[in-house]
Amino acid sequence: MAHFEKTLNSDTRFEGRVFTVTVDKVELENGRTSTREVVHHHGGACIAALTENDEIYLVRQFRYAFGQELWELPAGKLEKGEDPFEAARRELGEECGLTAEHFVDLGPVYPTVGYCTEIIYCWAATGLSPCGMHLDEDEFLTPEKVPFDRAVEMVLSGEIRDGKTVAALLKIKALRDAGRM
Repeated sequence: MAHFEKTLNSDTRFEGRVFTVTVDKVELENGRTSTREVVHHHGGACIAALTENDEIYLVRQFRYAFGQELWELPAGKLEKGEDPFEAARRELGEECGLTAEHFVDLGPVYPTVGYCTEIIYCWAATGLSPCGMHLDEDEFLTPEKVPFDRAVEMVLSGEIRDGKTVAALLKIKALRDAGRM
């Protein structure tokens, strides 16, 4: 039997530009009730751009919530109803100044399943061509090409900690190791 929880009521506590927070009363599968605090997010898209020389584009960006600069794949928030693939292509152009000819769907990542609805859709891209970077006015980052094997080492050493980047890089490595990419 599949596990479940039934929403009995939902109270919106915060509505912001990026997410909404609700406090929900739920019925558990044993008939008891509990409270769930949920962050509702439109999701995001990320793209792993791989060069002909087996390098990957990563960006260094300051992340206010953590108070530090992090290594990440190019990525961005989805607007409500936006196609994730088109968002990933957009972010590749905005953050790295690139377009790509070929794409591999790496699947979705659910970064924080305990309290957040965010889904990040991931792709790998090859056949890269320059198109000119055009960052948002409040966006400051530096794209860098890193040898793919070095990027995997950065994940394993903890130098790369961003969840979507860790998941996408390790999935690409696993697909390559299995001869599927």
